[in-house]
Formats: sequence, structure tokens, C-alpha cells
Amino acid sequence: MNKVIKINPNDNLVVALENLKKGETVSVEDQKITICEDVLQKHKFALELLKKGDSLFMYGVKVGIANQNIPKGAALSTENIDNAFNENISFNNVGKKNALNRSKNKRYFMGYPRKDGTTGTQNIWLFFPLVFCENRNVELLKTVFEREFYPDKLYDYQNFLRTLIQGKTETVTTVKTVNPFPNVEVRFITHHSGCGETRADSTALGRLLAGYVNNPNVVGATVLSLGCQNLQVDNFLEELKNINKNFDKPLLIFDQQKVGNREKLIQKIIKDSLVEIKKANRIQRQKTHLSRLIIGLECGGSDGFSGISANPTLGASIDKLIAQGGSAMLSEFPELRGVEQELVDRCVDEIKAKKFIHLMEAYENRVKAFGTDFSTNPSPGNIKDGLITDAMKSAGAAKKGGSSPIVDVLDYGEYIKNDGLNLLCTPGNDVESTTAMAGSGANLIIFTTGLGTPTGNPVAPVIKVSSNTEVYKKMSDIIDFNTGAIIEGKQTLEELSENMLDFIIQVASGEKTTKASKNRQFDFLPWKRNISL
Repeated sequence: MNKVIKINPNDNLVVALENLKKGETVSVEDQKITICEDVLQKHKFALELLKKGDSLFMYGVKVGIANQNIPKGAALSTENIDNAFNENISFNNVGKKNALNRSKNKRYFMGYPRKDGTTGTQNIWLFFPLVFCENRNVELLKTVFEREFYPDKLYDYQNFLRTLIQGKTETVTTVKTVNPFPNVEVRFITHHSGCGETRADSTALGRLLAGYVNNPNVVGATVLSLGCQNLQVDNFLEELKNINKNFDKPLLIFDQQKVGNREKLIQKIIKDSLVEIKKANRIQRQKTHLSRLIIGLECGGSDGFSGISANPTLGASIDKLIAQGGSAMLSEFPELRGVEQELVDRCVDEIKAKKFIHLMEAYENRVKAFGTDFSTNPSPGNIKDGLITDAMKSAGAAKKGGSSPIVDVLDYGEYIKNDGLNLLCTPGNDVESTTAMAGSGANLIIFTTGLGTPTGNPVAPVIKVSSNTEVYKKMSDIIDFNTGAIIEGKQTLEELSENMLDFIIQVASGEKTTKASKNRQFDFLPWKRNISL
């Protein structure tokens, strides 16, 4: 295993693949470099003498500016490097990116067919409220249904507590039960929106929830309304019509203020929903071409290896998917700040390229209005593990999108329309971002991480990919796939990306269950752009 790696020929920063000691000599291409201070694994050191004001390059992208003279072989840190962004965006190369060659070797997965021609990787009956006032009723329904459908994990913890209370040494075992409707999953969403906010935020929530109902993985939904909230039923239905004017999935809507008695309301919801769930259980998986997959791309808890192993592997897999006619969404705009020019150059036309820059600028101006900027995006965990500027983090994060042309740029809540790679405006917040991608039509999400994260989604399976073997072994209960073999020199990017695509197909076909789904980790967090009123 090499101790260091220079990622791009034009880089003047080098990544330490293991801890380097002061005085140690390492080889970088055709030169020997003496490390002049300790450099931690995943961190970077200077390939040459850098003078104050010099630009620092990694992945061939400008990721910072030296704020002091930095000796050759010295470690880069938040003390000697400032963030740097390219403000002079050119549109001269827009539309020149060649499309990927379509693969002649057609591949398939087993999915749930929908009448509108889309295909689900899951068959979900979804319960959700239009307003937070109905959260209690949704939570009650969740308890009732999950005790019948998925009691094992719940009872395991319940019996563990009971054992402790009773002072026993052995946990009482439970009788394992089976989901009475094996072709259907029941999922539940709660949130803290829908009223007491600007009309724009309520509209955005309605659009997001409409996207969830329209998502290919959702077979139908039970919707709870109080009756007096900002997000009225008619507003929600209008957003659903805007997304899909021919929408024809079963949709059960209940208004508590119209029904009155809570007990009668809950009983009616259970009775009517069960009728539709039984119907949904009749739907069977069918062989489907890979072009029907729409994959959301996420990274969180990133480390200094994420942009070297996990993200490039995912990007290579996405190129293979798009060569099959499939689609993907690259989101988290704060983590694309610094690589705008590279993404603009990949846009298929100037309208989409300018929309991307407009959304980025509008987002950043909103951030600045609150007294901060995108340079504060790297978290303490990111910085500790080598991602010390936002541009450096962005350069690695963008690798998830592979190399294909960008066919469309979507604002938050917009539903996917074009096959291929799309940009989607979301925050860098992991759950807000994954929530948005599922609402824009992603029927599967891949989440790369260097530090570990349990995040899942209510309607789209989330495959967790580690950038290093250490975190994969340590957190095997929440991580599905490991790309650490690239860092260790045991596998090539091509080999791992092919393995990843195979894994994606297995999850999409229901042959493998993601750790997030096994743990019933279904996170939902709408992006609130405005303020409460």
C-alpha cells in the first residue's frame, strides 16, 4: 500500500494514506519529499513551497489559498489555508460534453410496475399528515400497524427492558411473526410544518409530499388533515396534479375536524387503509430494464478518503447506470460550491447552466443574509478528518456524479423529468437532502460516508457506502458496502464500481435489504427556507 497519493497531475497538494512522521521521506511521482511536520492520515501536505496568496489545487480544482508561506512537505490546516471559490464562471463550453455511449449489454432488476410506466424498487403504503397537529394520530397508527407487521425488533427491545425491570438474567424470547402482506411495506412520516409558517414554505411542503406520493416506490397513501392548516387538502392535490396530471394511485384523505370523534377517525383510517393494503399486496415484481432506476446521490460524515474511494466508485457506477439509460440526482449545493465551472461545462445547454448558477447564488445570498457563508459548511468531523475547506469538500463530493452530461437542473421540490444526470438544489444537511431526492422521484439513494451515519428514508432504500474499511468494520450494523479496498490497493475502481452496480441491482430487486431498512431508520426532514409566523 502506498503511503501517499497525488490525485490529479495538476495538484500541488498530496494526501496522506497513513500517518506520516516528521523527517519521514515519501515518494510522489518522480521526487522524494521529506515531511517537515507530522501529517495525519487523510490530511494533505504541500508538494512544493507555497507562498502567501498562492492557489492550492486538489482534484485539479482550486480548493484554497495559502494565507502564509507553507514549506514543502508541511501539513495543510485551517490555520494556513483559506477557502477559495471561482467567481468568474464562463459558459463558453456549455453543451460540448459528449453523452456516454449506451451500453449494449442490457441489465435488469425486479421491480414493481406502475400504470404510468415508472417502476418501484419497493411497494410502500404511506401514511403522513399535512400538518404537525396530526403527528400524534400518525404515531398512533404507526404503533398499531407496526405491532402487526414488524413486531420482532420492537418486542426484542421491550423484552430486554422487561428483563431488567424484573431483575432477571435472561431475556424472554418472543414468537417471531411474519408480515401478513409480504409484498407491501407500511411507512409513516411525521414533520413539524404545514401551518404557522409562510405560504411559500407550506406550498413547498405540499409539493414535497406530492412528490412522495408520486414516487414510483409508493403504491398509495393515507393522508391526515386537521382542516384549518395552511397546507389545505386542495393545495396538496393541486401540487400532485402539477407533478402528474394523470395520477391514479389510491389516495385516502381524512379530515379530523370533519369527522370529529378521534376514536371513530382512527378506526375508519385503519379499516379503509387495510382494504387498500390488501389490494396492493397483489402486485408482484417484474423484470425491468435498469433505465427505470432513479438514484439519489448523497454524502455525509465525509472524511479525507471520501473523494478518493467512495465517491469516485459511486460516480463510476452511476456512469454505468446512465449508459443503461438510468438517471441520477446530484444534490447538496453548498457541497458543489467551488466546482461550479466543472459542472457548468457539463450542462447540455446554457439555460440549465445559468439556472444552476442562479440557484447557487440565490442560496448563498440567503445564507449571507443570516451572517454566514458557505465556507462554514465543513463540519468539525470533516475538518478533523482532512476536509478543511468547503471547496476541498466540494471537489470530492462532486465525484459522486461521475462524468456524464448534466441533462437538467431542478430547484427544491421539482420532480425529475429527464433521464440522465440531474442537479437538485438542496442543503448539505444529510436528511434534508435525502428527503428532497425521494420527493423528486428517486427510487433508490446511495449515501457515501467516511465517518458513519445511520440515515435512511421512508420511501427509498438508502445504501450506505464507507470510504474506508475501518469504519465499515466498526459500524457494520449501519453500513452496506465498503470501498476501502481502493485505499488499501486491493481492488481497482473499475472492479469496485462493477461490484457496486451489482449490489444496487440486488437492493432494487428486493434480494438484499439495506441496513437502514433493517433498522427501520426512516428519516424525513423538509427544508424550511423561510421563517415561522
